[in-house]
Amino acid sequence: MGRIRKERNRIWSADDKLKIINENLINFKSTPQISKEYDISQGMIINSIKKYKEFGYDGLVNKKKPGNPLAKYSSKKNLTKEEQLEYDNMKLRIENEMLKKGFLTKEDGTYVKFMK
Repeated sequence: MGRIRKERNRIWSADDKLKIINENLINFKSTPQISKEYDISQGMIINSIKKYKEFGYDGLVNKKKPGNPLAKYSSKKNLTKEEQLEYDNMKLRIENEMLKKGFLTKEDGTYVKFMK
């Protein structure tokens, strides 16, 4: 049975990652030793080192993950005319992409995969 981690899905800043990988690059600590010390996976350390060597500090910066493009419109009660047009345009673009990928729209707005 493995040990239980205190935190799940922690987000490390680029500065934190740099501090951790410097333990290996400057202080010559082993990856397993650093992994135990910081309670992180060896894979995260190895990947961070690779990214740092290839892209420098910018390789350690967390990438923004794409979210739901319609979310910013659905949280507002009253949309301006321009926002309403942007919302409708976005919905049509999504529907168009779904059709290209082989989905059909049902009456309730859900999508069903069909075979070509």
